[in-house]
Amino acid sequence: MRTALIVGAGIGGLSAAIALRQAGWRIRIFERAPSPRELGFGVALAPNAVAALAELGVADIVLARGHAPALIRGEMRRMDGTVFKRAAIAPREMLGGPLMVALRPALHGALLDAVGPDVIALGAEATGFDATDGRATLHLAGGEKIEGDLLVGADGIHSAIRRVLHPSEPPPRFSGIVAVRGVVHGVSDSLADLTAVYYLDAGVESVLIRASDTGLYWFLALAQGLVPDGMQDPAAILAQMAPRFDDTFRTVTAATDDLRYDALVDRDPIPFWGRGAVTLLGDAAHPLLPQTGQGAAQAIVDAVALGKALAADVDVASALRQHEHVRRERTTALLKQGRRTARVMAMTNPVACYIREQVVRFAPVTPIVQLMAPINRRAGTDVR
Repeated sequence: MRTALIVGAGIGGLSAAIALRQAGWRIRIFERAPSPRELGFGVALAPNAVAALAELGVADIVLARGHAPALIRGEMRRMDGTVFKRAAIAPREMLGGPLMVALRPALHGALLDAVGPDVIALGAEATGFDATDGRATLHLAGGEKIEGDLLVGADGIHSAIRRVLHPSEPPPRFSGIVAVRGVVHGVSDSLADLTAVYYLDAGVESVLIRASDTGLYWFLALAQGLVPDGMQDPAAILAQMAPRFDDTFRTVTAATDDLRYDALVDRDPIPFWGRGAVTLLGDAAHPLLPQTGQGAAQAIVDAVALGKALAADVDVASALRQHEHVRRERTTALLKQGRRTARVMAMTNPVACYIREQVVRFAPVTPIVQLMAPINRRAGTDVR
């Protein structure tokens, strides 16, 4: 039986493990963290991601743990609470499938349970690899070397595998946007009968959205110029911005204990994702800005597509290059779309913001679903 070495036990790496196991591969996963459990906040799963999870056999579990209403009720507001758009949307009719938000540990936990802990080596930090004679050798920090028939770098935006493939690549690119995120339980009544509240103002984008029976996920994205130089404490940023928001935002965020700060970054597309029996997947291959709503989704789709590409008795290197060609084209389109969306959402010019609001006000659907609809068409619900 052929052996696949997977670097990273995040959503992409675990999805790849399930897909490759389904394709007849023996799996070994190497995770640098001391625990396989993932913390984190919310994750959006458009229909293409739900379809991919169904291929992996875990969609029903994730759907049961997340929030995927048949009818999404939302409002768009300015920070002061002025509502400038309301909508009720049926995702299955508009997008061809469910649109779900889940807490990241729920998604990761479902994948982890499906993989099983026996194939995961913890505290195993990858430092590089060799690829010769149709095989790959993974190098670990302690000096150990492990050989396999396939090496998948699913180790995130700072991927050690990507660094070997592209040693002169510059660091991740800052988008000019910083974000604070949180998850809170017990204040769902703050949204009344709404699924989500979306705030859009000068240099500000924020969403409060149901992510489980009791949990709300929220994020606040800000143009960097709105944050004092050097301020990275999420509580301090929230304390500065919250007074400008309405009661709904203040109630939800004030009840949140666990906060996270991020400077939002991505990377320029690279000309190739692998060589020989080595490939990249998810953020290691194509880190996307969260404005796409497709970061986790595309890692899952990558994984399912990889399993399909390697299911038969094929030449691994040739199959990988064909797989990478298809996926690189699709994810590059999403990366560019995310950058465009981020620029529009981060505008601070009053005239530009007025025009933006008028466009949104008279559009037929809310921006959240407007974003998901083109993503779903471009990414596709298929996983080829």
